[in-house]
Amino acid sequence: MSTQTDQRPTDDRADDRAADRRSDEPAWLLVTRREVVSRITDKSFLIGTVLMVAMIAGFIGFSAWQDGRTDQVTLAVTPDAAAMGQAVVDDGPEVDDQVEVSLTDVDDRAAAERLLTDDEADAWLHPVDGGWQLTTKSSEDDSLTSVVSAVVRQQVLAENAAGTGVTLEQLEAGSTVDTGFLQGDAEKAAVADAVGFVFVFLFYFAALVFGMQLASSVIEEKQSRIVEIIAAAIPLRHLLAGKVLGNTALALIQVLLYAVVGLVGLSFTSYKSYVPDLSGPAAWFIAFFVAGFVALACLWAVAGSLASRTEDLQATSTPLTMLMLVMFFGGLSLDGRAQVVASYVPPVSAVVMPKRILAGGVAWWEPLLALGLLAAFAALTVWAGERLYRRALLQTGGRVTLRQAWSSAE
Repeated sequence: MSTQTDQRPTDDRADDRAADRRSDEPAWLLVTRREVVSRITDKSFLIGTVLMVAMIAGFIGFSAWQDGRTDQVTLAVTPDAAAMGQAVVDDGPEVDDQVEVSLTDVDDRAAAERLLTDDEADAWLHPVDGGWQLTTKSSEDDSLTSVVSAVVRQQVLAENAAGTGVTLEQLEAGSTVDTGFLQGDAEKAAVADAVGFVFVFLFYFAALVFGMQLASSVIEEKQSRIVEIIAAAIPLRHLLAGKVLGNTALALIQVLLYAVVGLVGLSFTSYKSYVPDLSGPAAWFIAFFVAGFVALACLWAVAGSLASRTEDLQATSTPLTMLMLVMFFGGLSLDGRAQVVASYVPPVSAVVMPKRILAGGVAWWEPLLALGLLAAFAALTVWAGERLYRRALLQTGGRVTLRQAWSSAE
């Protein structure tokens, strides 16, 4: 008797070995890989990501261009305003160095109005009863108005002070008001507010988009009865874990990409000195994002399992949508003690605590405590969501309520 050798091609044997390795992997890991691969090879997902990156880069580029741009402004002055107009030209750069004013002398009011009408001058400065007036054709130039107002005020105060025998410095002594914060750095307030808005928006956008897609995929599998075949092969908790982890990984990749593009772009603007200070809060935001997203993703999966048709998703996801709106507007509008309290309340803390970290004045233990509470909430949500998901997923007789899903038999 002769022994037959395996004559199959090498590629076939390699495929068999790869299949054997995949069969040894946990089911949840296989589902996670399927979720990630199916999305990153989807053209709409890739196009959406590229467009968002382009929008972020374009906005930052436009902001950098605006910061370095100097406005060329032509100011018409009649003979009785020539001295004040020259003062605006000389002292204006001290008020706003991005506004460059040049003068055009006119003989009278009619000549000034004619220049404005013909767009040969941007504004006309002239004295009126009780002060000065800056006339434009149809719309106000805020930058020019600020410069002219500051210079005119300074010149008039100097003249009034000279008439009373004191200097301008003596006249203005003690009249300035500086701003400051009990906690945090006042100079970073505007940047912190802007970046805080970006954090809140990114969390809301990612949780809504990926959550809806997760719920829709659950409904599609349930409606087509494919989930019954999957349930015969792997435990449903593994299916849920794979879907949640896969979508969390995809959302995290997107958010990290947007954050890197934003920080790199910011380094090319006038705010580049703040980039090192933003790195720490950005890292905290990523940690809070992961914990909060896992909790919400599990809830989105439950919303999908409760529905039997795509049309049912609006009803089953309404409470979750309302929760996300509360998080979004709460993250933007809360301040003071309400903000402090909300920064420890899951899942709102996922967006509120990173904003507090940005503003400064947060003790080292506060983010750790808030993150621990959020992680505990996520664990509780996963536990309850896994039970609801398993008990509702295979029920196809119509929309399932939370009470029915919780109390139904395995």
